[in-house]
Amino acid sequence: MRLPTILGLIMLTTTIAACGQNRSTSTYSPNPASGNSDERELNDPERSTLWDIFDRSTAEQTTNVNRYLWAASLDILNFLPVQEVDPFTGVIVTGYGTPPGGGRSYRATVHISDPALAARSLSVALQSSGGAPVSAATTRAVEDAILSRARQLRIADNKF
Repeated sequence: MRLPTILGLIMLTTTIAACGQNRSTSTYSPNPASGNSDERELNDPERSTLWDIFDRSTAEQTTNVNRYLWAASLDILNFLPVQEVDPFTGVIVTGYGTPPGGGRSYRATVHISDPALAARSLSVALQSSGGAPVSAATTRAVEDAILSRARQLRIADNKF
């Protein structure tokens, strides 16, 4: 009974060892005519192994989003139907909607790229349903409204 257990452990160890990366210090030669093709395959940076599961450096990076800008964007653009929201990348995509007291319908895409409460963290893109270009002043006015509302939310949050 001990012999099958020992053989099983040896086979398991050999299998796991075969999945490992080549940790040699040999250099990669970009010229395919020079060097061994097996060596090039082992040093390929795109190659993945079983051990990549445990490597935290290859984990997907996420952007921290400023919560005040996020809430202010949803608050200011509440007249637009939300189509897609991704709080990990900081993107809000809305459908077409008409602002209160306006005659044209707009669609907005908001990107919050930084955790700082700053104008550089916010990017708003507007589209009109008629295909007419949206003026830079209108886009700037929406960005200013979002930034003002975010500052109001931050001030209100610090008062509790």
